[in-house]
Amino acid sequence: MNMLMPTLVMAAIAVILLALAYRRGDGTHLQGIEAGARLLVQILPLLFFAFVVAGLAQVLIPAHVISRWVGTESGLRGILIGCVAGGLTPGGPYTSFPIVAGLYKAGASAGTIVAFLTAWSLWAVSRLPLEIGFLGPKLTLIRFLSTLVFPPIAGVVVNFLFPKGI
Repeated sequence: MNMLMPTLVMAAIAVILLALAYRRGDGTHLQGIEAGARLLVQILPLLFFAFVVAGLAQVLIPAHVISRWVGTESGLRGILIGCVAGGLTPGGPYTSFPIVAGLYKAGASAGTIVAFLTAWSLWAVSRLPLEIGFLGPKLTLIRFLSTLVFPPIAGVVVNFLFPKGI
């Protein structure tokens, strides 16, 4: 995947925001850069290991295994595997997106990837204890059960619309 355009867009946004902060004349631009640097230091180890996992998934799992279990020929089984893996994957986008990108580059179908990401965002099993703590078990269960059908449906729709992949 070519990352030049997203990088250029993000750079443009950063330059515009930096210029706006600088124009304020109160040092806000430096505070913003410092806050960004602190965030980078906090997230960099997580990003590093997420990319290591993504890279190792590409080289350790043989292409025929990826194709068989989660590739375009895997059908509903691949979508369901993507759903379970997505629902069980902990962390935010910094961990899940590198893993998903690695699986996609290794041959996972678009339907499996969409099912993974949809389950990751809707099911998030690792987030359930926090949700129960804030919302209670009944509302959490209702919310969780009401979302169960969406990740598999999303994967099936993508595989139907793009049977040869994207």
